[in-house]
Amino acid sequence: MPSPDRGSASYRAVLMLPHARSLFAAAMLARLCYGLLALPLLLSLREGAGSYGVAGTVIGLFGLVTALLGPARARLVERHHAALVFLAVSYTLLLSALAAACALHLPVPILACLAVLTGVFPPPVGPLMRTLWGKLATDEAQRQCALSLDTAAESTVFALSPVLGVFLIAVSSAPAALGAIAALVLLGFGLLTAALRRTPASVRPAPPAGVRLRSPLRTAGFASLLLPVLGTAAALSIFEIAVVAAWGAMTAGVLTTFFSVGGILGGLAYGRYRLRGALARRPLVLVAVSAFCYAVPALVHSVPTAGMALLIAGACTDVLLITAYQLVDVLVPEGSRTEAGAWINTAYNLGAALGPAVGGVLVDRTGPMSALGCTAGLLGTCAVINMLGAIRRNGKDAGETSSLGQERAGVKELTAVRVR
Repeated sequence: MPSPDRGSASYRAVLMLPHARSLFAAAMLARLCYGLLALPLLLSLREGAGSYGVAGTVIGLFGLVTALLGPARARLVERHHAALVFLAVSYTLLLSALAAACALHLPVPILACLAVLTGVFPPPVGPLMRTLWGKLATDEAQRQCALSLDTAAESTVFALSPVLGVFLIAVSSAPAALGAIAALVLLGFGLLTAALRRTPASVRPAPPAGVRLRSPLRTAGFASLLLPVLGTAAALSIFEIAVVAAWGAMTAGVLTTFFSVGGILGGLAYGRYRLRGALARRPLVLVAVSAFCYAVPALVHSVPTAGMALLIAGACTDVLLITAYQLVDVLVPEGSRTEAGAWINTAYNLGAALGPAVGGVLVDRTGPMSALGCTAGLLGTCAVINMLGAIRRNGKDAGETSSLGQERAGVKELTAVRVR
């Protein structure tokens, strides 16, 4: 049974850590600009290009470039702190230029080029903040609490931001709202940079001196962690399309809200409890429970049942992400953890991008209920692959893992003073 962990692992204690409140507040403001972006960007491109089809295609390219280059931006910021300012200023200028181009109805190729170029520069706020939590926290229980608070707050921002985005568009216009978001980028990341400068050097992400870094993808056990994350995001996207086809857009909107609420509540609850059992096994358990949740509405054709299933699935998804961020601190050496966190974001975003295409084909060819069953099958497959990968690593790489653990223990010994 899980046991509550108060004291040092409470949310109050986490926010009382030195420099935590200023860093967290600045990071949340920086995240707000990303949460606000979707509708103003879509409607600005629609106004500039005159077509939702063109706007959707351009946004797809923007999202793809943003996701794929996320780890590279995180690696740059982790190893060169001045890069955060460079990325923030570049992103602000390009977002402002895109807003002006949409307002002036410039040709579509110019809009597309500006949008794709803008997608190169978004600064990595989430991975950076999670790395900072890893350095601020004093033990694993406190780190779990901090990551849970961070994830729940991020989910809340992304759930509520569209309402504020609609308000900005209503009181001005879509391009003007996009320009306001560009100014918010500069403000949020300016405050985050200032907060980072006030923190000791030991708290800032940096590669250990004399240690040769490698890509997190080459770290034992990390690459296999990305599959459950990608599969979970794809499953949600497929499920949403199947729900729209089965019960209509209004019902789908309500059910998606259940998923978001479940994620926030699940993340907050997870941060308050210390679970027994190996951390590395939790992704397998969470994916298996999610697969069951998605299977239930396929077997019981009921909206209330689907709502309860999505509530639990949302909790499992946010806890899976928190667990993945915890495993980054365990598996990945210092100096590459911000990049590793960005890889988790990239996996989730790619899954969310691939899911609608797969879901549309499944609904057209097999019907919505069969598509719901396929969603559960997808997650079940991810769970089996993850389990087989763990068995293979334990059986064939025991010696290598032991050697890696000894090497990492040496790295931690060398950097213990700087980290804490």
